[in-house]
Amino acid sequence: MSGMTHTSILSPEVAPPAGHYSQAVVAQGQVFISGQLPVSEEGHHYPDAPLDVQVDRAMANVFAILRTAGGTPEDIVRVTVYVAGVEHWPAFNVRYAKIMGPLKPTRTVVPVPALHHGYLVEVDAIAILKS
Repeated sequence: MSGMTHTSILSPEVAPPAGHYSQAVVAQGQVFISGQLPVSEEGHHYPDAPLDVQVDRAMANVFAILRTAGGTPEDIVRVTVYVAGVEHWPAFNVRYAKIMGPLKPTRTVVPVPALHHGYLVEVDAIAILKS
């Protein structure tokens, strides 16, 4: 990978990673945001919070990391969502639509049997920064 450089992003508005990964990496004007659970800024876990609250927090984490990288929600081109149980997909979709408004990046929703800490949702994203 000679010639390829990237910058790791660490947002002060989001709890630091609990594992061996970056919150995001910026490479060639693209921001690759790691999966964000609905963890509070202080690193507290609230897996029993209602789905809407979990979606709000996970998306807030994505947006905060993106801001730290120099981007805005309008720069997002791809979102992947992991939902613990397909039965949560409709409620997730309604809340996500309210958060994103007119923005409609490409998206995949993946039903999974379980997520870390018992959460119902995890979100990752890719954005392209404006030059």
